[in-house]
Amino acid sequence: MTTFRYILFLFLLTGQHCIIAQSKKAGELSNEHIRLQWQKAATGDLKIANIEIRKNGKWISALTPSGEYTLLYSETKPSDEPKETFDKITGGKFPEEAYHYQQLQWKESTTEVALNTGGTALHFFPDQITVKGKEIELRKDTELATIVSNWKLDTTHPNDILVSMKLIPKKKGYYSLATPALATLPVGQMSWVSVPGYFQGNFMQPNFALSYAYGHGIPSRPVVYRERCASTLSPLVSSKNGITLSVIPDPGLARDPWAKDKYSQTDWNIGLSHMNRKAELSPTLYYPVLGESASDLNPNQEINYSFRYSLIADDWFRAVNHAAYDVYQFGKTLPLRQSTQSLTNRIENMHHYLTDPKTSLWNIEEYKGRQIGAQSYLGGVVGSNKDAMKNADYGAMWMLANATKDPELKEKVLPPALNFKLVQQDTEDGFFKGAIEGQYYLAKKKKFVEEWGEVVEPIALTYYVMLDIGNMLLFEPDNSELKDRLRFGAEKLLSWQKPDGSFAVAYDRKTTEQLFKDIKDVRPSFYGLLVAYRILKDEKYLKAAQKGANWLIKNSVETGAFLGVCGDARYAPDFATGQSAQAFLDLYDLTKDQKYREAAITCAKIYTTSVYTHPIASERIKTVNGTERRDWEISQTGLSFEHGGIFGSATRHGPIQLASHAGMFLRMYGITGEQIFADMARSAAIGRDAFVDSKTSVASYYWQAMNKGAGPYPHHAWWQVGWITDYLMSEIELRSAGKVSFPRGFVTPKVGPHQTYGFAPGDVYGKKADLVIREGFVTGNTPVVDPILAENTEGNQAFIILLNNRAQPSEGKIALNPEKWAVGKKIKSITTTTSNKKISNGQSIEYQLPGFGMEVYTMTFE
Repeated sequence: MTTFRYILFLFLLTGQHCIIAQSKKAGELSNEHIRLQWQKAATGDLKIANIEIRKNGKWISALTPSGEYTLLYSETKPSDEPKETFDKITGGKFPEEAYHYQQLQWKESTTEVALNTGGTALHFFPDQITVKGKEIELRKDTELATIVSNWKLDTTHPNDILVSMKLIPKKKGYYSLATPALATLPVGQMSWVSVPGYFQGNFMQPNFALSYAYGHGIPSRPVVYRERCASTLSPLVSSKNGITLSVIPDPGLARDPWAKDKYSQTDWNIGLSHMNRKAELSPTLYYPVLGESASDLNPNQEINYSFRYSLIADDWFRAVNHAAYDVYQFGKTLPLRQSTQSLTNRIENMHHYLTDPKTSLWNIEEYKGRQIGAQSYLGGVVGSNKDAMKNADYGAMWMLANATKDPELKEKVLPPALNFKLVQQDTEDGFFKGAIEGQYYLAKKKKFVEEWGEVVEPIALTYYVMLDIGNMLLFEPDNSELKDRLRFGAEKLLSWQKPDGSFAVAYDRKTTEQLFKDIKDVRPSFYGLLVAYRILKDEKYLKAAQKGANWLIKNSVETGAFLGVCGDARYAPDFATGQSAQAFLDLYDLTKDQKYREAAITCAKIYTTSVYTHPIASERIKTVNGTERRDWEISQTGLSFEHGGIFGSATRHGPIQLASHAGMFLRMYGITGEQIFADMARSAAIGRDAFVDSKTSVASYYWQAMNKGAGPYPHHAWWQVGWITDYLMSEIELRSAGKVSFPRGFVTPKVGPHQTYGFAPGDVYGKKADLVIREGFVTGNTPVVDPILAENTEGNQAFIILLNNRAQPSEGKIALNPEKWAVGKKIKSITTTTSNKKISNGQSIEYQLPGFGMEVYTMTFE
């Protein structure tokens, strides 16, 4: 060793010892799960020197301790006008002017406050500490304010640290006090980062538009998100060695979307971020939000708030579950839900709504020599002059017609709806042969158009050719024209599939050039090929579907990047994420390849972050449009987004009532045993009558609309028939442990993963049975009990399946009217299927069902 190196070595060594000598232990919080220690430096600063978490019997540290505080201050109210613009990764301003629905959201999300550049940031460490038994008080007097914090361990949840903050201003102005940076996570050590409802991922994304608007990678800036679309209030970071740090505000701190007697969805009480102001990975809350009303303070105008840090030796999913269940009582609010109208009754009433041309806004038009039928669509469509028409859920159409045997449906609705589908597909030779001409038909212009511009999407081909035609073919397997059309679509998908298995987002209708090159098609476009294989039995379609699925796993499921299907929202991530979960599950059913099952589970877990778990639903009375409602009746808790994030409709309209994911979540509960899937499915499905129009039994789409019914979207009733059926069938299969089940068809475009039923016999405790609807056959059931009917295909028998759709037990008596089953029909006897015990002479059934219980009754006809 040279003399210089030796001197340097001694200098560093003695310097290190000098630092240690000048620092001393100042306070500690510890239990059998976590250790947290402060040291006082020579400067007087109190810093967190050590954080350890017990995992598998060993103490480990994955985080860099900090303890630094941040106070934001502005003498004047920060501007509401953005000062920065952003470009797409391919160049050009983002978002384009054509996307006017997104302009306001983008403006709000790129102000200085939202980008966390507003005001002046004061970074500091406390310099006074008081140990009070098992609590620690930290204090700092700055030129702007005095900040006091109290820290203690949660005795109920020992991996949590409870913290209360106090701010006493010294000057008038606008203040925002961030949660202290308990610790930071080096980028190289991260495995997952998320602000649930906004983004999730495992890599840093340098392009701001991709990360902020789409969640395709983690934003590299310390942006501050509103609680509007924060599904679970728990920003989090997970390390590669399996530690997750999250920060969770106390219930009641975030905004209530309907606080008392009016809409308050857009209030901004807290800010959430995955980073501190210095852009280090450290989940952070901001309260009050700089520039919002609560942040305007006078000297000595004290504010207080509380939150918790959670440090667990587990992954992000367990952390989100903890916030939802242990802090926001998600599981305890489900028993509040009591339906005032049964789901089966809603289907029966919507049947009448859908066969009445006036209520359903049904139109018949002449196009290319065919009578085509569809419902009016009064939402936004480029080029529409209130003349747009659209159909939804062809599987539900054919199912309802088949189950009811209604000639109004079979003769007046299905044939023109089928013609609509046939003319909707491009069959002329050329680049777009087999593709869809457009989702909507403009009656005045006599042309099909897309929702938002002259674009043609491979996912739209999957949706409006492969899925709709596939579901029809399940009911009409010998329809050669439909098979030809399915093959046209499959060949087009094959030709558009890229060598790596992916697809383009869209093509220009006029030039055929690929569009939207700034985003990847991380949607289940491959699913159309799975449909083609299942119907046409050509092995090349299955191989192509697997190729597409493998690409999607690598580029979407593993990275947390997803894309939506709503063109008017520039494809902001939406319910297509839930469809991906079901698509992988269906592919697993065909191939038995475990990677597709695991991808389905991961996808479904991610989709739980598209469901609100706050605020805590209660019995509190609120006023809604002049009507008193209990809070749980209108609660967002348990409802999913159309699309969340920066661009999402949920920013203003709130979540939606189309709970297409409910059946899929029950299937996931059956596979994984994760209670959150069942609770989310049931929370969305039951007790939502405050959103149902009493005249039509059609629920509103957006939460904000409350009970205004279908409004401009009459075709949504078909989706509601579809998802409710999928939910009920999934409950039956789950509760019977698979002993009662009905074959599932394909998912439906475009609102989520619910699937088609009724095209083939099911199995009821070993007996074949067809799903049927016989309105009026069962009367007297309470609204919380749903009767589902099936007819034995091999004998003179039928089944009544009673589902208790609430957490509490239900008992009652139903009356039976055999004439409503068939003229002259008489019931000889009824037995319980499980015990084969005769329980009735055929006139009525008395039942006692446990919470979310089920009983099956077998009727024998004379």
